[in-house]
Amino acid sequence: MVLGGTATTRSAMVVPRVKKNIKPFACSGLPASGTAGSRSLQRPQTKAGPAHVRARSERMKRVAGFGHGLRWLLLSERRTFACRALSSKKGSEQVAGDSGGRNLYPFDTIEKKWQLYWEENETFKVEEDAHLRDSGAGKYYVLDMFPYPSGSGLHVGHPEGYTATDITARYKRMLGMQVMHPMGWDAFGLPAEQYAINTGTHPRETTFANVDRFRQQLKSLGFSFDWSREVSTTDPDYYKWTQWIFLKLFEKGLAYQAEVPVNWCPALGTVLANEEVIDGLSERGSHPVVRVPMKQWMLKITKYAERLLEDLDELDWSDSIKEMQRNWIGKSEGATIGFKIVADHLESDSGLDMEVFTTRPDTLFGATYCCLAPENDLVKKICSEEQLAAVERYVEEASKKSDLERTELQKTKTGVFTGAFAVNPVNGKKVPIWVADYVLGSYGSGAVMAVPAHDQRDFEFAEENGLDVEWVVKPQTKKGKKGQGEGEAEPEASGAFTKDGVSFNSSNPSTGLSLDGLETHKAKEAVLAWLEQHGCGKKQVNYKLRDWLFARQRYWGEPFPIVYDKSNPDVPIPLSPSDLPLTLPDVESYEPTGTGESPLAGVRDWVEVSMDGKEYLRETNTMPQWAGSCWYYLRFLDPKNQDMLIDPNKEKYWMPVDLYVGGAEHAVLHLLYARFWHKVLYDIGVVTTKEPFGKLVSQGMILGEVEYTAYKDPADGRYVSIDSKDRDLSDLEGVSLDSSQVVKKGKGYVLKEDENVLVSARAHKMSKSRGNVINPDHIVEAYGADSLRLYEMFMGPLCDTKVWSTRSVEGVYRFLGKVWRFLEGGVEDTGATKEQLQAIHACIKKVTVDTEELRFNTAISAMMEFMNEATKWETKPREACEPLVLMLSAYAPHIAEELWSRCGHGGSLAYEKWPLCDESLLVSDSYVLPVQINGKMRGKVEVPTSATQDQAIEAALTVPNVEKQVEGKEIFKVIFVPEKILNVIVK
Repeated sequence: MVLGGTATTRSAMVVPRVKKNIKPFACSGLPASGTAGSRSLQRPQTKAGPAHVRARSERMKRVAGFGHGLRWLLLSERRTFACRALSSKKGSEQVAGDSGGRNLYPFDTIEKKWQLYWEENETFKVEEDAHLRDSGAGKYYVLDMFPYPSGSGLHVGHPEGYTATDITARYKRMLGMQVMHPMGWDAFGLPAEQYAINTGTHPRETTFANVDRFRQQLKSLGFSFDWSREVSTTDPDYYKWTQWIFLKLFEKGLAYQAEVPVNWCPALGTVLANEEVIDGLSERGSHPVVRVPMKQWMLKITKYAERLLEDLDELDWSDSIKEMQRNWIGKSEGATIGFKIVADHLESDSGLDMEVFTTRPDTLFGATYCCLAPENDLVKKICSEEQLAAVERYVEEASKKSDLERTELQKTKTGVFTGAFAVNPVNGKKVPIWVADYVLGSYGSGAVMAVPAHDQRDFEFAEENGLDVEWVVKPQTKKGKKGQGEGEAEPEASGAFTKDGVSFNSSNPSTGLSLDGLETHKAKEAVLAWLEQHGCGKKQVNYKLRDWLFARQRYWGEPFPIVYDKSNPDVPIPLSPSDLPLTLPDVESYEPTGTGESPLAGVRDWVEVSMDGKEYLRETNTMPQWAGSCWYYLRFLDPKNQDMLIDPNKEKYWMPVDLYVGGAEHAVLHLLYARFWHKVLYDIGVVTTKEPFGKLVSQGMILGEVEYTAYKDPADGRYVSIDSKDRDLSDLEGVSLDSSQVVKKGKGYVLKEDENVLVSARAHKMSKSRGNVINPDHIVEAYGADSLRLYEMFMGPLCDTKVWSTRSVEGVYRFLGKVWRFLEGGVEDTGATKEQLQAIHACIKKVTVDTEELRFNTAISAMMEFMNEATKWETKPREACEPLVLMLSAYAPHIAEELWSRCGHGGSLAYEKWPLCDESLLVSDSYVLPVQINGKMRGKVEVPTSATQDQAIEAALTVPNVEKQVEGKEIFKVIFVPEKILNVIVK
């Protein structure tokens, strides 16, 4: 092998001389498990953990892992080499200080040794009958949102959530609980298919290679996953049950076909996902993309909208995530109102009507125009000849925009008059009908009544197009205060008045409807009653949530278990469950067909199938990537079951997931879709819980290294401070700086060479295009997996956004080095002092509470504080030291396992008992009392907790400074607050 540029063979390695009684890192690498460096420190192994772990423990006691011949001499070279590799990566910083070439402990050998031990012993495997062998401590199902295995592998942001769940899993195991902690792959997706199009490599091969890479990286970080339960959504044995669930959805009428708008790219000849369209152009090739209707599979998630809302209250999720789901579902209570359509070019009895939905029926008198979505079928039916050309151009332009571009991103509201009018049912007024792309065909009826005085979006449209604004609601005057007279309140002209208030200008004697003077809630009730009485409308609950478009015109996805009779191709026919899985055929080309069909459409011998003597055609669309990720948490519990999706007894025992951790970017769609499928499975009796995920935690994003930029005047080359008020930074030349060129000053950073020049210091999301991705492999090589794990948790609260700093990893690495030096020689079987016991039990209390509540950064701080005190001890008693090793094992498992073996134990500590805090040891029999003389602090004295006022004064007078201040004076008054203050007033 080559380390640091030097070729070395095992036979050429030189073993340094070592002191007596300390086993050298020679041919056996590290001291074997069970060796503490001295025989007097050994003690019998306590059997713990699953039977299969105990059975293998004897033959694995002397496993030393890979790299048996790795020496301290070479470790130093290796780490220096790794640090150089780190410094050469863009976005990484060279390790600071003199530690760049030091090895504080032999992490490389230790980590490989224990990773091999865990794998060989299947330490974290959960037996299939675990649900039948509960000891009474209960179960804990901790789950990560399983990853898509991309070709680039992990970056340092990925292990954050995995480390958090691993700490929790290890902690719960040590509490005696049965822990389910699996890992798998959400492996269908566009990147592998795009790679297949470019290279001809089958997506299966790309996916297998990527999975192998991810698995290797995850194992190198020491995560305690049960790899025997590994699943992949691309495995036919897995997607057999995805197809089975689809059949159940179809059977219940929750899966249907409909014509819906899709992103069609004529140049590429394919339908694109929303994420593949940027500013109306295809991500690949920048070709124009238009919205066209196409027959698609849909899932009727809207039928579950109310249950998806109601059951949020039962979940231990953050308020922000719940609110995001509520907003996405978008429940609105209001009314549907019918408007008759009239125009000179239409027959008087055309029968054309327009139905709108509004949450503010009380503002109906203020409607001054109506709008149709460009895709609404009424547009072509009501458009006048004079307006036809303009309307058609507008509709075509709107088809190139995504829903997001038409709503949130579009600041200027645009539209075209159709030439037709709508009759307001409450006052008989004719209002113009426009076509406007800020109205979406997917929401409600694709038509709105516009009340610009009381809707900001309508107000902006009216201003842009010169339409009338009629105020019909005014602010309510508070009782007991003089206000403006009835009808005199004028909302600000700068925008719409959208709050509740009092109706005015809202009456029509001919219809008998008057809302004037009514508060908003009463006005709503009155107009709803009138509309229902006259058959013009009714109360309605609407949801922004749309049915789920559940199809892709791609190859790499789950095939639909659907066929069509050639003689009646419009009626889908489900396959029998016994025909599953329906597997993907091999194809010659992964290129889109150009017709909007999937590449599967070209595989005629797969598409055409004979069943029961009849000829059928298979469905050629595939399911979206979301499908497999909607139910994977169930398959982990019974991954080898060929007869059913999950054994009911296993589901009942393990569900729901107790802790689910993943990125906030999945806060809406993945979680909503998974909840929807789970409720369907609940309704058909497959699961016994209404919700799949009990507690949800979204880890914060880890940003790349801080990037420093200074700005130069191109004219004279002089630096300009970014807070300069007389210069526009856009006219200046940006210059990237290294961290060594800047210094912290106040809240910002300045040039080291000129501290008057303030520079830009920003951290950005990690991305390959920006070049600031940090590969965890480099950190592991330089500092070890335990240091990476510890640093990611120590950076800050789990849910906060944090900034990566390779230089800062050194701090936790030094801490682990300190622990190593303290305990590498083992512990002593001597009694601990009271102070030592108080220190370790205070640490146990803090770490236990913080680990339970996922405050990992402060738990690590508590262990660091303990070590600062422990390193001052003259002895290392077992009862005061071993609890630290046990607690550290959840966070830095490799070094903890090795230190545990050096403390005289055999096998793994994974199932040892978590240390318990003895609260009685934390109760002190004395305290330090601040002493004041005439209100000024003069000293402190330690007194018994039971000290009386006289005893406290007597103790205080032993302090020289206090005695000096009191000498020769009369004590006039004493203020004594036990455990707080002693203030002696003298004169």
